[in-house]
Amino acid sequence: MSAPAASLVESAAVLAPSPSPSPSPSPTLGPPHRGPSRALVLTAYATLYVVWGSTYLAIRIAVESWTPLLLAATRFAIAGGGLYAVLRARGAPTPGRRAWLAAVLVGGLMLAGGNGTVCWAEQWVPSGETSLILASGALWMVVLPWWTGRAPAPRAVVLVGVLVGMAGVALLMGGGHATDAAATLGGRASPLGRVALLAASLSWVIGSLLSRRLPLPESVALASAMEMIVASPILFLVAGLRGEWTTFHLNAVTAAGWGALGYLIVFGSLAGFGSYIFLLVHEGPARASTNAFVNPLIAVALGAALAAEPVGPRTFVAAGMIVAAVGAVILGSSASPRARRDRS
Repeated sequence: MSAPAASLVESAAVLAPSPSPSPSPSPTLGPPHRGPSRALVLTAYATLYVVWGSTYLAIRIAVESWTPLLLAATRFAIAGGGLYAVLRARGAPTPGRRAWLAAVLVGGLMLAGGNGTVCWAEQWVPSGETSLILASGALWMVVLPWWTGRAPAPRAVVLVGVLVGMAGVALLMGGGHATDAAATLGGRASPLGRVALLAASLSWVIGSLLSRRLPLPESVALASAMEMIVASPILFLVAGLRGEWTTFHLNAVTAAGWGALGYLIVFGSLAGFGSYIFLLVHEGPARASTNAFVNPLIAVALGAALAAEPVGPRTFVAAGMIVAAVGAVILGSSASPRARRDRS
């Protein structure tokens, strides 16, 4: 990771105000100081692995009729606004100014900078290759806290697991076919798209790490809703600066495009992003980031089932490497790290 990136994490963490004492639990929270059940944790992992593995295909379908940043902005406005309204109606406390400022930083990095860039890049970069590049985030998630002095050196088995997982993903995605969009452009936009995806991965990781230090609400659901809400206007603004408001036509959105948007809202934003934040808090960055190894496998399986893509010995060998890597990272990382707060 570059020195400026490491400095950004360090500076933001230092400047962030210290979390205030935990308030009394709201109606949306469980009993204080009580960890989540094993069944809930396993459900979150299953959702993160399977659902997020399918979102690459959904984004690929959606950007065929949506402009990319308007797609992301609309997705987060509906998902975040709807979730926030439901939580407030059920008695969730009104977030304070410090919580909203924290949400702006985290949502801006993870959702506007991270996911918005992915939507833009998938106009030209194949979805399988996208998942491979984003898998590099798992390495930074483990190494960056160590480099910035925020965590001890990871165990050797964790680092080996990360490297084996990335090698498995590389083997899995090697020889993938280019998308029609990439072929139409003659590959000219692919290098820029790949660089953009690396930046998206870095932005996501920095936001993830900062989210554990900033004064976000106790409730994972409320924090997720706020992050989506603040990311939406950022994406709408950038979309306007890019001219997407003038090139986008609502009547040009196909049935598949609407279906993909609905899937991204319900499963990608609400179920998937909520599960990620939940695991980030209760399981730690190393374990939460293991989805980067499994998602490409899901993407290949969907490609084989829905697009008749060939599945050969390469896939089975890579699958074994990926499963072994996930096990190494989970077993080798610290046993449930103490959460910054008792979010639920």
